[in-house]
Amino acid sequence: MDKKENKALSVLANLDVAVASVILAILIVLTFLGVIWRYIFSAPFTWLEEVQTSCMVWIVFAAAGAAFRNGNHVAIEMIVDLMPKSMQKVMNVLISVVVVVVIGFLFIQSIGFIQVFLKSGRSTSMLKIPYSLVYGIAIVSYIDMIISYFFSVITGVKSEAKEAASSDE
Repeated sequence: MDKKENKALSVLANLDVAVASVILAILIVLTFLGVIWRYIFSAPFTWLEEVQTSCMVWIVFAAAGAAFRNGNHVAIEMIVDLMPKSMQKVMNVLISVVVVVVIGFLFIQSIGFIQVFLKSGRSTSMLKIPYSLVYGIAIVSYIDMIISYFFSVITGVKSEAKEAASSDE
């Protein structure tokens, strides 16, 4: 039973990666088919750009939490690394506060943004996909980012640059 629980927890913890991966596969297949239909059959998919744009939005937002968990977000650590150890700790706390405040602000703003789309009923022109569905992933993503950020801080996840630098020593 313990192995099943660990597997279920692992699947749940990487659900964002799975969603981003499936949507990336859909994007690749549709883009490939779009090229074939346009250049070989001379019958382009008029709706393809809408789907591609929506897929890209979902891929970026779905994978953002995973980037925090794996230390893959862009970070300029050189200045902090030059500081004394005690100052580095202070800077890490300050950076954490800034990250949480910015993500919290974006979360609150995205709620208002989605509400506007829900009230207006605005949708894409060809397929009539509601914009609230296209951008609704943002709300879930910001929650995932906060959870993943705290997970990375608690577990001590290092950025890829720090990992590479520490393996050279």
